[in-house]
Amino acid sequence: MLRIGEISYLNCTPIFTVLRDRFYDSGYDFVTGTPAELNARLRNGEIDLCPSSSIEFARNPGSYLILPDLSISSIGVVKSVLLFSPIPIERLDGASIAITGESETSVALLKILLARRYSFTNTFYTAESPLKNLNSLDDPLLLIGDNALRESFNRKGCYLYDLGELWYQFTGTPFVFALWLLREEVACSDKATVDILCNRLLESKRIAMQSYDDIAAATRIIWTNREFLINYWNTISYDLSPNHIEGLKLFYRFAADASLIDSEPQLRLFGYRDTA
Repeated sequence: MLRIGEISYLNCTPIFTVLRDRFYDSGYDFVTGTPAELNARLRNGEIDLCPSSSIEFARNPGSYLILPDLSISSIGVVKSVLLFSPIPIERLDGASIAITGESETSVALLKILLARRYSFTNTFYTAESPLKNLNSLDDPLLLIGDNALRESFNRKGCYLYDLGELWYQFTGTPFVFALWLLREEVACSDKATVDILCNRLLESKRIAMQSYDDIAAATRIIWTNREFLINYWNTISYDLSPNHIEGLKLFYRFAADASLIDSEPQLRLFGYRDTA
């Protein structure tokens, strides 16, 4: 049984919808959760692979291989990683900032942007009830995923900053929020099964990108509409091109400089030689 982590956000809906519908396999067990929850499950060997926070690879590079040509990334705006702030971002030096406990990569990205792009010094704390924090918004608040998407619809009277857009303005590179990570011992013990799944995921990506209209029509979300979903999925990049790799390496370099990771990791792709 191959245990596959499934992030319970709309950005993962297209690929997982096609994978389940077109490539059903009784040998797959899907385990849902937030990025932070699935990072921990993958780290602890409770699941075998998943689209996992890109910083999780950097923190445990000897444990994982990266599935090629797959990611959850942005090339500019991402729409679902947002900083809600009562004041303009240019005035946030010294501010205390609330962060979501659901994310790890997005939190690291925010810290890097504030420190490196704006030369700010900030403190951060995890919001126990992020949406309650948003109602008062005494401090800036980072939200990700469906909560960020939903709250961006109706939130008035505050400043809204898209971290994917801020990164692209700063670096000119894509930002890789999630990589498909595979535990290395699984690759060694059952490479044939992983090969099949990898091919199915790549085919699921291809089919999904041609089927957003149908997938959106079948998605029961009461707070948005089909046109919004299609536009959102067209915003997300599911590739892992050389430009994505360039942006990923730059993120790791900045994260290492900020002591958010021990060092820049060597990228190791499943089915390929190690990539410097």
